[in-house]
Amino acid sequence: MTAIPQGRTRRAALVTAICALAVTGTAVLSGCGGEDPDAGTNGVGKLPADRIQTKTRAAARAASAVRLSGTVVTSGRTYQLDMRLKADGGTGSVTSKGATFKLLRVGRQLYMKADADFWNQAGAKGDGAAGTLNGKYVKVPQKDPAYKKFSGFTDKDLLLDGLLTLHGALGTDGHHDDAGTRTIRITGDKGSGGSLDVSLEGTPYPLRLVRAGGAGTLSFSDWGKDFAVAEPAKGETVDYGQQLPTS
Repeated sequence: MTAIPQGRTRRAALVTAICALAVTGTAVLSGCGGEDPDAGTNGVGKLPADRIQTKTRAAARAASAVRLSGTVVTSGRTYQLDMRLKADGGTGSVTSKGATFKLLRVGRQLYMKADADFWNQAGAKGDGAAGTLNGKYVKVPQKDPAYKKFSGFTDKDLLLDGLLTLHGALGTDGHHDDAGTRTIRITGDKGSGGSLDVSLEGTPYPLRLVRAGGAGTLSFSDWGKDFAVAEPAKGETVDYGQQLPTS
């Protein structure tokens, strides 16, 4: 029988002791039979939180398109969003206080589209105005207050730059799963400043954001998947001729 070197025996005994201690303390150590949560990933899970944030923001900005859905609370108002965005436009729906309207931006031209009930609730002015606007793409002049308020929902870079910000000291909060995709979670002030789940698979895109102070939760998907935005036909558009409602 071949003798086992004493040094190797001591190392084996030490590893066994460490693993036993880890199990007793409910810890999981790589090399003690536990799985490495970063095995086969893009590696960002091993980085400090500030570098993870830098990488995920860069990935989001570089992506040609994205879909975001969820809630945003701003100025005390809750908006339910389902938007698809890219550099030269965006399209989707916005719901607030039970009323839903669609937004379409092509280049710098913004349109709103809603049914007659929405326009009635919004206080559309003029006899039969709600009926005239019903189901039509209403052009929003750039000087109209509604343009400033709603165009941001269709601007990819502006919206993401504002949303993908955590407040306070950055930290990591372990490995998680978002709809079957492994993620690393980063937080601001241990969660009170918001949290962001970043994909550990492929490009480190942001996948789920919980905003600080209960200001909404958003999911991000379809990164880099193109979609069409085009000016609506002339018969589908109308000029309101008055200041559009913003609430």
